[in-house]
Amino acid sequence: MARERILVVDDEEDILELLRFNLAREGFRVTCAASGETAFQEARSRQPDLILLDLMLPGMDGLEVCRLLKGDPKTAQVPIIMLTAKSEDSDIVTGLELGADDYVAKPFSPKVVIARIRTALRRLRTKETAQPSVCAVGDIVIDPARHEVLVKGKPVDLTATEFGILSFLCRHPGLVFTRGQIIEAVKGEGHPVTDRAVDVQVVSLRKKLGRAGERLETVRGVGYRFRE
Repeated sequence: MARERILVVDDEEDILELLRFNLAREGFRVTCAASGETAFQEARSRQPDLILLDLMLPGMDGLEVCRLLKGDPKTAQVPIIMLTAKSEDSDIVTGLELGADDYVAKPFSPKVVIARIRTALRRLRTKETAQPSVCAVGDIVIDPARHEVLVKGKPVDLTATEFGILSFLCRHPGLVFTRGQIIEAVKGEGHPVTDRAVDVQVVSLRKKLGRAGERLETVRGVGYRFRE
């Protein structure tokens, strides 16, 4: 039986109860929050193993909660699955760009949500047991254990997705990867992705890395590679 703690965030009481009941039946420990502010405080104080986060919340919306959690070292590694009634690609893309791991559109099947949760947790455990070593190329040093990137000895603040993309490309210098291959390596097989989502991440990485970002090369018509 699973014993991971899941934080469920939604302002609709019936959805909270539906998810709480089904997750508890599967053996998960469940904490619920009905607002973005409460969710942020709960996540920082109790550090759940995974967060189900509705985007449409009163006050602080789900995207802002995601941004804050992924920018906080205490919660940056916690997987986030977005719950959304929105059909616009822009909302989904924004959430993924902020570091969310997956999304489920409403109305949803509890069985599908539970399957997505198990996949995200399994992916997290695989990353934790792999314990990759420090990757250093030129002025860039990537330390996965510390979730830290240094450029000329100075720390660079990256989102979880940006960190994953940079780390993946750095470990395969000179090789060209499609956008689909990159997101699959970072997020897992079958993860929803658009070309724009990867492009935006790479543009942001280049800006944050400064001159060192020139190592992230665009291969027209194919994808990206990390120059040795």
